[in-house]
Amino acid sequence: MDFFFNEPGRVVDQVLGSLAQSQPLIVAEPSSGVRILARADWRGERVAVLSGGGAGHEPSHAGFVGRGMLTAAVSGEVFASPSVAAVLAGLRHCGGKSGCLLVVKNYTGDRLNFGLAAEQARREGIDVRMVIVADDIALADASQPRGIAGTVLMHKYVGHLAEQGLALDELAKRAEHFAGQLISLGMALSSCTLPGHPIERRSPELGLGIHNEPGAEQVAPGDAGEAVAIVLKPLLAEAQRRYGEKRRLIVMLNNLGGCSTQEVAVLTDELLTRIGVERIAMLVRPAALTTSLDMHGFSITLLPADDDYLEALSSPVDVAAWPGVCQPHAQQTFAVAGDADDEPAVGERSSTTEQAIQRVTAALRNAEQQLDQLDARSGDGDAGSTFAAGARAVDAKLANGALSSAEPSRLNDELGRLLARAMGGSSGVLLSILFTATGTALAAGKSWPDALGDGVERVQHYGGARLGDRTMLDALIPAIAALPQGLAAAAAAARAGADHTATITRARAGRSAYVPEHALVGAVDPGAEAVALAFAALATH
Repeated sequence: MDFFFNEPGRVVDQVLGSLAQSQPLIVAEPSSGVRILARADWRGERVAVLSGGGAGHEPSHAGFVGRGMLTAAVSGEVFASPSVAAVLAGLRHCGGKSGCLLVVKNYTGDRLNFGLAAEQARREGIDVRMVIVADDIALADASQPRGIAGTVLMHKYVGHLAEQGLALDELAKRAEHFAGQLISLGMALSSCTLPGHPIERRSPELGLGIHNEPGAEQVAPGDAGEAVAIVLKPLLAEAQRRYGEKRRLIVMLNNLGGCSTQEVAVLTDELLTRIGVERIAMLVRPAALTTSLDMHGFSITLLPADDDYLEALSSPVDVAAWPGVCQPHAQQTFAVAGDADDEPAVGERSSTTEQAIQRVTAALRNAEQQLDQLDARSGDGDAGSTFAAGARAVDAKLANGALSSAEPSRLNDELGRLLARAMGGSSGVLLSILFTATGTALAAGKSWPDALGDGVERVQHYGGARLGDRTMLDALIPAIAALPQGLAAAAAAARAGADHTATITRARAGRSAYVPEHALVGAVDPGAEAVALAFAALATH
């Protein structure tokens, strides 16, 4: 099982059914053989706005049915236009005395089926107009550019005008002008997979259609910034040609279906930075609006920031999928009053202690890959990089002469504050607690073993782990117990404790507690291994 679908033939019905059961919408009887989702409150007192097309572009079109946008949406099978009969049924249901506007993407099947249905509806006395959206600029020489994500902005624009009571002739006239202003372009790292079909991936392409058509050209962006730049270059050139130089813009970033939330956020940051927030009068909040199933890509749509467009796009609606709009602004920052601002002057230094610390940091840096591999057995494989980051931060402090290496209490306090900032992850916090509590105990006159014991007690209190729970404590506690016999004994005890974790297959704390027992067999806990390596380095003269 690769996707959460049932039978391929049920997908569209379940998509419409989910909306009909969760929104104030009604759906055509399944026995009718047509798939129509409509407003439950529609009484025909204003111009109806009807759209649709093949499924697979969710939330388009059904997700935009509701007050302020579409009156109804007619759906076909995945990537297949609805039948003439289905469109005509939608027109009969919605078309009151004020008439109906059809919004159609510029694909042959949609144009023909919606067009014939419109003609038949006129013969029945229903006043119908049709506007065609052709916003895709990918194919420069295309006589009939495709309609893609810009169609959603058309839904919002004409839905607003219809809600205001505009007559059909005027509504159609404004819609035609609006359609001529829309420009869009997409890029995808891979194609999509149709329900019930095998997964087949393609190389990154610029200018893909939303029906899995090949792109206008293959591209090879190195990162998200390059990807946005590749899409924006022809878009901004076309915007300048159509709207004039430096015209303020309405901007929409559309997730084609396969981008994660983080990817969309990164793409948005690049988009705002590269266009410039001062030029963007309105940003449609980035979302999956017109998708191509699971296509791993995005599209950008531009529109001139005319006053009536701004008003229409910002008006409230009652639909499931419209994300809303915002006016972007320059990033604002605030000064962070961190520990570094209050750090006292560095105390006395000891070359012997600093050399010992450097042996520890070198050992942890050299073991980065080893610890990452151990962590990959039970976690996200970043333990080595976490410990190495802490080690590099300590090295930088030593290089700057910024540690009180001859004053144990102050040194522990400095290490605690440093690792809390620089190391990250739960390991960084636990070690920060250990050093901070140890420093407090040393300041109270306790010996190193007793002070470290206090530190371990605080780690156990806050972290919840105990000896035998398969954590760094399984090496740390035996090492501290053996410390009165010298560093060599402590290092041997730490090594024995770390090796013992490979026999513990039921962890009771840390990330390993969520991992099946079989995944832990024979694997040393990475935190315990790091402690053993640190004590071995301390014991080396």
